[in-house]
Amino acid sequence: MSKITIAIDGFSSTGKSTVAKQIANHLGYIYVDSGAMYRAVTLYAVQNAIISKEKFDKETLIKHLSRIDLTFNFNKALGYAEVYLNRVNVEHLIRTLEISGYVSKVAAISEVRHKLVAIQKQLGVNKGVVMDGRDIGTVVFPNAELKIFMIASAEKRAKRRYKELIDRGDDITYEAVLKNVTERDYIDTHREDSPLVKAEDAIELDNSDMTIEEQLDHVLGLISNTLAP
Repeated sequence: MSKITIAIDGFSSTGKSTVAKQIANHLGYIYVDSGAMYRAVTLYAVQNAIISKEKFDKETLIKHLSRIDLTFNFNKALGYAEVYLNRVNVEHLIRTLEISGYVSKVAAISEVRHKLVAIQKQLGVNKGVVMDGRDIGTVVFPNAELKIFMIASAEKRAKRRYKELIDRGDDITYEAVLKNVTERDYIDTHREDSPLVKAEDAIELDNSDMTIEEQLDHVLGLISNTLAP
């Protein structure tokens, strides 16, 4: 069976990564979480006092891009690849609400996007890849055989994200998570470079009231239709 490229875009906390991992495991494809790459760059900016509540020194971050090395290493126990920042596993560190609060600002910088998009394009050169993010179907893989654009209400997305953070032990409120979700929506859709938009040939999937199992079955159906002769 010939391999295809699957691009999954959508708003924050729509479950893009969850379904992308499931699909990659089901098909034996490579899974790439492009959002993790932007989060890793954001973590670097936080660790080096480039971004904070008080400031964001964009020019310094741009100058530091050559010092940022991002790689993915497959974790057999987890069943997916974890992101490494300068050879350090930062998978857990990049999932905090603090990083979520800054990542859209970092991702809006053209130089950051150009660096990461180049890496992402290379990862998918041989097809057989499932990649999720904000501009995968529009910029990274405009010729992907299957493009999915995921949506859900801000309230539903905030509830899912809140549960994830609480389950991992974070001390956070639902109101703070909802505020973060809505702020990221605005920044992601209004940035000048590669704003979050639905590709013309993408299939919209509203999973507001879907279970994870229903979502997986639906996407597997879309894949079957794409692969059908």
